[in-house]
Amino acid sequence: MNSEQLQGFLSPGNITVVEAMQKIDANAKGILFIVDEVRRLEGVVTDGDIRRWIIKTANLQQRISEMMNKSPKYICLKEIHTALEYMERMQINVLPVLDPSGKVADVMIRDKSGSINIPRLEKRLLNCVDVVIMAGGKGTRLYPFTKILPKPLIPIGDVPIMERIIGRFCDYGVKHFIATLNYRKTMIRSYFADLMTNYHMDYIEENKPLGTAGSLRLINKSFKSPFIVTNCDILIDADYTDIYKHHCDSGNVLTIVTALKNIIVPYGVVNARENAIIDSMEEKPKMSYFVNTGMYVLNPELMDWIPEDKFYHMTDLADDLLKHGKQVGMYPISEDSFLDMGEFEEMRRMEQKLNLKAE
Repeated sequence: MNSEQLQGFLSPGNITVVEAMQKIDANAKGILFIVDEVRRLEGVVTDGDIRRWIIKTANLQQRISEMMNKSPKYICLKEIHTALEYMERMQINVLPVLDPSGKVADVMIRDKSGSINIPRLEKRLLNCVDVVIMAGGKGTRLYPFTKILPKPLIPIGDVPIMERIIGRFCDYGVKHFIATLNYRKTMIRSYFADLMTNYHMDYIEENKPLGTAGSLRLINKSFKSPFIVTNCDILIDADYTDIYKHHCDSGNVLTIVTALKNIIVPYGVVNARENAIIDSMEEKPKMSYFVNTGMYVLNPELMDWIPEDKFYHMTDLADDLLKHGKQVGMYPISEDSFLDMGEFEEMRRMEQKLNLKAE
């Protein structure tokens, strides 16, 4: 790869967790190699390492050098002819190549379409998991489009957003979906009835809006294991198997998939104390938050927490659980891994992102 591409995989150790997430987003390979000032390899950080760090500490400003793996896998330049065999044996897709002085000379990337690709058999973990898609809203922020089409059928490219969501879950082995419907429900039913699919879709129809959680009480099914609930206007670029496994291993009764959101204040901020005395000033500070993406994993017993025939959001459920001392957790993803088509600007961003991935 050229020097510009190579730099996308390298970073000094003094950057923060937030900055590392942004660099990993940019290279789109889920990994970052930490190097010293002359590009000698010092460590490696993956998106999974960062996620585990955030879950454990919630510290976004930690230096990446203090949490990196200091024993990264690599291959020497003179042995580069064995790189693909080594990557296959170690089950890794990205591998740094070091010159005789220990500097990173190149990064090898194993092509997912190549013959040496190892199938991700762990995706089968979700073949018995139910996925509920909340598809009953009017999508008022997307008027006038949603005066003609229901939001789940608005195309991103040439494929409706709901079909894209289903396709992502099918990649992880999901076979059963439940769609909660209200606005223009007949159109949604008709569209999916005409598709040839390898999954089964059940429908739950609201007679009135019940919120993002209220319609779950209409489902005539006793869940035997945790199930996934997702809004119909988002795409999450993450490992769904890992999300589900994290929920099952964490002891959470509810897990909310959250995305990092960086907000830059476009002004100089003044920090003051009593009597209008200024302590400090900060020019265009950046604040980082985790936002609710609209994707959740729920334990089956939470169905009993949802009131019948009442407008009730997933955030209401989370609040009630917290008030009663129940464990609610999050699964953090990076800012670039969360795509939301709730507004026109975000819909265009989603199209651009998908087009880039397709190339």
